[in-house]
Amino acid sequence: MSFSKNFLWGAASAAAQVEGAWLEDGKCSSIWDNAGSRIKNGDTCHEACDHYHRYKEDVALMKELGLKSYRFSVSMCRVMPVEGRINPAGLAFYKNLVRELREAGIEPLCTLYHWDLPQWAQDKGGWKNDRIVDWYLQYAGAVVEALSDQVQYWMTFNEPQCFIMLAYVNGGHAPFCHDVSSFRRHHLRNMLLAHGKCVKLIRKMAKTPPKIGIAMASTTYIPDSETPEGLRDAARKSFEGRTGEEFNSLYMDPIGLGKASPMMKRYLSAEDLKIISEPMDFVGVNVYQPSNPSLNQKAYEAEHHKKTSMGWVVDGRCLYWTVRQYWERYHLPVMVTENGMAVDDAVAGDGACHDPERIAFLDEFLGNLKRAADEGIPVLGYQHWSIMDNFEWCEGYTPRFGLIHIDYRTQKRTLKDSAKHYAEIIRTNGETL
Repeated sequence: MSFSKNFLWGAASAAAQVEGAWLEDGKCSSIWDNAGSRIKNGDTCHEACDHYHRYKEDVALMKELGLKSYRFSVSMCRVMPVEGRINPAGLAFYKNLVRELREAGIEPLCTLYHWDLPQWAQDKGGWKNDRIVDWYLQYAGAVVEALSDQVQYWMTFNEPQCFIMLAYVNGGHAPFCHDVSSFRRHHLRNMLLAHGKCVKLIRKMAKTPPKIGIAMASTTYIPDSETPEGLRDAARKSFEGRTGEEFNSLYMDPIGLGKASPMMKRYLSAEDLKIISEPMDFVGVNVYQPSNPSLNQKAYEAEHHKKTSMGWVVDGRCLYWTVRQYWERYHLPVMVTENGMAVDDAVAGDGACHDPERIAFLDEFLGNLKRAADEGIPVLGYQHWSIMDNFEWCEGYTPRFGLIHIDYRTQKRTLKDSAKHYAEIIRTNGETL
């Protein structure tokens, strides 16, 4: 079967990581704009890749690569810079971006929330404040009203595992809170309710028949063997126990199955679960490395896998198994909404950016994705992370994930060798893999 003829070959970004223009046209500051000394090297996201001013140039490069889709996020800070007030100038930017994508023949995939909470909302408690559900829905409604004549694909949230756990539990991400005692009762429950209500809102308001999902930080376990026993053991490790629950079932079981995982049973009522499990059209998976290193460290490390510049394991099998295990558990078509690697890239003396590690990564991971498609699993598309080098949260600008190299001093864009390689994969619909 391989990849369908309408397979969405694309790349992804997030507003806070690429846009810059942090206080222009009525935008308010976000929790990441105000992260300050928490960011390595004193970096900020205030300018980032200046995509806000250079989006036409960036879309032209996407067209040159032959992208079929582009996953971007809308900044709540641009659209609702003050509680209860919608900013037309903020919406105008995204209207223009979507128009540019459509004219280039690129399908826009819109993520409504990719971590950049407005500072005003955090000052009122952020995701701990139950009122945030209403704020989020008012914001989302404005975006759907503005863009849904041109946007069909919607994701309510990006990686709740990260923006809840890292931001409000272990304090590693903005707004750097430690609230272990109440995150399930408030932060997580609010996010889940906001998701379910937003799915219903999009379905009701969208001017184009929508396809709605969510992008999950999906870490699953590669089976030790492909025997029936090995497959059952891997699925259990991927969705049960502390690691499996915290990465997957804590969030996706209420959404995809309408039932609470063990850690959430006390906090979600039957009425909550009915709201949260509003039917979706697909589930997005953001896949970088498997959970094997944390669950079977000695045996796994003996396999001597390569690592990215951020120390993440490179093992393409994890993409196949994540897609398969999510399909088998939730029976929803799967979109790979992020997958990529950080490499210490630089423009060489010949003016090119040679990144053979990323080329090898693409071939290995996409070869595994092709296996899933060959087996008949409904895989809708692949969004490489990321379209361009960008602001990598607390790591600043040192990690480079992009297909396009960014010189942050001059904002010059350079297509990396991997971008040209990916363009050929797209041109042949994966037949070169």
